[in-house]
Amino acid sequence: MPQLKPVYLIHGDDHGAVAQRRAGLRALAEGLGEGTVVVEALEGERATPALLAGALATMTLSGSGGEPGELERVILVEGVERWRGAEVEEELAAALENVPPGTTVALFAREEARARIPPALAELVRRAGGQVVAQMTVKPWELPKWVRARGAELGLLLDADAAKALIAQVGERQQRLLRELETLALEFGGGGADPDRDRHPEGHRHPEGHRQISDADIERRAAHSAEWRAYSLADALLGGREREATLGYLRLREQGERLQGLSYLIAQRLREGLAAALRLQSGAPAAQVRKGLRMPPRAAERFMADVARTDPARLRSALATLADLELDARGGPALAAARAGKGGLDEDTLALRAIERICCARKGAPTSTSR
Repeated sequence: MPQLKPVYLIHGDDHGAVAQRRAGLRALAEGLGEGTVVVEALEGERATPALLAGALATMTLSGSGGEPGELERVILVEGVERWRGAEVEEELAAALENVPPGTTVALFAREEARARIPPALAELVRRAGGQVVAQMTVKPWELPKWVRARGAELGLLLDADAAKALIAQVGERQQRLLRELETLALEFGGGGADPDRDRHPEGHRHPEGHRQISDADIERRAAHSAEWRAYSLADALLGGREREATLGYLRLREQGERLQGLSYLIAQRLREGLAAALRLQSGAPAAQVRKGLRMPPRAAERFMADVARTDPARLRSALATLADLELDARGGPALAAARAGKGGLDEDTLALRAIERICCARKGAPTSTSR
């Protein structure tokens, strides 16, 4: 049977991890012995140093014999990030230093920029023989290292490029990244058999039983998602590859993707391309621009190659064409006489004409926003 400490302090700005710790401690306490553990919760207005001190001074009576102290107590306290150092010292210090036998206090603080635990509280917990656990979010520049470490725990060996590719695909939330790593471990057989060796030729089994995951594996896995295909369409437009863009658009529409959603992703990519093109035009080294992109390394190389083949004027024109497409597809008023004939066209025809216009514009060639 696990032995609980008298006091725990779980704090940090990784709120998901703090919540997981709370759920885990509660499950552990309730599993210690049926009918022999009382779990109490102090939340909201009841979660103050004074009320916790009062709860610690109140002995729990057993339901059978009525003798004090026969039941184990676990007191869960939420919202500790709101406490102040002075009230902790005045109202709680003595109580924490004399936690009754058989009682465990668990303090939880979901910290933010201006809401943090007083340093005196952590020191009190340590003096009482308790444990302080900090659940802090990882800084963005430290995430690749964190992803690789968590992957290794699951039997996956990710190189730096694979970790960056996963972050670019999933985002920077640690809980979501961890769930994705767990899914990868199931799909690629981390630490176990390798049923997909033929399907994933780049991935291979490490001699110690860990599965090597490359950025190619991450990209291949994401290639089936609609969002990834939408970005492929946007990249084709950025690079002026009309046939690829047309086929990509038709494939996405067959999948049921809405033009409005596609337009948003395409505009986002074109703006990223415009920002990169402007930096290159101002004299920034291509390597420096590429380093600042929040996308997988291979995707960044392809993106920069497309940007090098265009210029800011063409991308501004492409964004204007895309804005016209959104307006026309919604049946908005004509902005120019040259566009008045588009009222009877369906949105796919409008989209294909916009794709042609964006891709046919050449680097350095003047373009107008209507056709």
